[in-house]
Amino acid sequence: MLRVASLTALAMLAFAGNSLLCRAALRDSALDPASFTAIRLLSGALVLALLVALRRQGPIRGDWRSALALFGYAAGFSFAYVELDAGSGALILFGAVQASMIGYGWLKGERLGPAPMVGLACALGGLLFLLLPGASAPPPQAAGMMVLAGVAWAFYSLLGRGNADPLAATAGNFLRSLVALPPLAALYLGRLEWDGLGAFYAVLSGALASGIGYAIWYAALPHLKSIQAASVQLSVPIIAAALGALLLGEALGPRLVIASVAVLGGIGLILLARNKQSR
Repeated sequence: MLRVASLTALAMLAFAGNSLLCRAALRDSALDPASFTAIRLLSGALVLALLVALRRQGPIRGDWRSALALFGYAAGFSFAYVELDAGSGALILFGAVQASMIGYGWLKGERLGPAPMVGLACALGGLLFLLLPGASAPPPQAAGMMVLAGVAWAFYSLLGRGNADPLAATAGNFLRSLVALPPLAALYLGRLEWDGLGAFYAVLSGALASGIGYAIWYAALPHLKSIQAASVQLSVPIIAAALGALLLGEALGPRLVIASVAVLGGIGLILLARNKQSR
């Protein structure tokens, strides 16, 4: 279990690291969000393809719908972090992902009992509180982009459920997502900016936090129950906020703290109720 716990902790650090690396690149360098997206997806695709090749257990897989959802997540994520702090961005992303997946389940006929309904109300209330206009509220356009990124990631996750070989599928999806990069560059033409430090952060985000991070997560997943896998990801926004304050000097304001407690506590209540139902 120590190995599984170590792999899980490393994966959560990698997921939070994506937020920090993207925010640092777009705040502290001249690199533009379109270039960050391109470098991240390209470096992630190369590392994942290499891991699949070294494993020698089958070909690269994936599908086009998942690839487009992955691109939508990566692009929205990058453009949102031009203005969002690492912690608030991770919280908005995480909340949007969970709300989207719960909403999908509701549309498919899943119904929530009293406790999950309270949890959902707390989580959505926390997000609304964070996004309400005010001096400490995140910029609405950036927050909207991160919500769209969360919806895209939820769609990507739903498409990939039950995948027999998630590593090979992820490698194929990363490779397929590269076809969307030329249109993105054309749309952003005239505003593309190169920066060596920003590109380095983007490579770390794609190769290490995404490519290696996903590989580590897939190694841990078979040893975790579904409720454990979902619950442990509650730590990602907290890790991102804490490291953002420590490494990037970002403020941990009362609005973010209150919203974090409401969102993560509400989602935790939903997961706890699901765990009791499964038992």
